[in-house]
Amino acid sequence: VQLQAFGGGLVQAGGSLRLSCAASGRTSSPYAMGWFRQTPEKERDFVAVIWWSGGGTYYADSVKGRFTISRDNAKNTVYLQLNSLKPEDTAVYYCAAVYSRKLGLSRGSQYDHWGQGTQVTVSS
Repeated sequence: VQLQAFGGGLVQAGGSLRLSCAASGRTSSPYAMGWFRQTPEKERDFVAVIWWSGGGTYYADSVKGRFTISRDNAKNTVYLQLNSLKPEDTAVYYCAAVYSRKLGLSRGSQYDHWGQGTQVTVSS
């Protein structure tokens, strides 16, 4: 499975970005896909997850109400809409996929496949 993440960039505080991540190389749909982010000073942190069947979502408290995760079933693509961005949102954002039923999807260790990361920089 290959995950290709796109959409990062430089934006001013209060601005918006939309990240996308397409999964390829497998005919079945993922069980769930998530977004994580990492800065040089911190470990990789959970941002959001979406379950493919039913479309349920779960967010980190730090992004709840500002970020929205969504999916396109036909394209096996997950999106992350980032609104009201803050300088502390600056990080490399990674998408991840899991193809079997698992619990605890706020933990990166639960995911089987990872994308290459896309840089989001928010200036103050």
